[in-house]
Amino acid sequence: MAWIVLIILIVAAIAYSLTRMLMQRRYLKTLTQEEFIEGYRKVQLIDVREPNEFENGHILGARNVPLTQFKMRKQEIRKDKPVYLYCQNGTRSTRAAALLRKYGCQEIYMLKGGFKQWTGKVKSKNA
Repeated sequence: MAWIVLIILIVAAIAYSLTRMLMQRRYLKTLTQEEFIEGYRKVQLIDVREPNEFENGHILGARNVPLTQFKMRKQEIRKDKPVYLYCQNGTRSTRAAALLRKYGCQEIYMLKGGFKQWTGKVKSKNA
C-alpha cells in the first residue's frame, strides 16, 4: 500500500515538473553565448547574482538587480524592452524570469550555462 502512495507521489512530481518546464519554455528563451553576444548591447542586460558576485566579475554593460531584491526593484526593468538575464549557472535567472513574466515583461532571455560558462568580455571592480 505504501509503495502505491509513493508511486503516485513520484508521478505527480514528474508531471508537475514537466508542466512547469513546458510553460516556462513559452516565455523564457535560452540563448547560447554567441546568440547572447549578438543582441546583448541592444537590450536590458541584468545580472541577478548578489552584489559581491557582481563586483568579482560581470558581463560588460550588465546592471546588477539581485534575485533577492527583485520584487522590490522590478519597476527598474522596462516591460517594453527585451530582457537578457544571467546568474552563475541559470537557476536564479529562471526564477527571475518567472517574476518578470508576472510583472508583464514579454521578451525574456537567459544565458545558457550562466556566467561560469561565459568567455566574453568581463568587467571587475577587483581588477
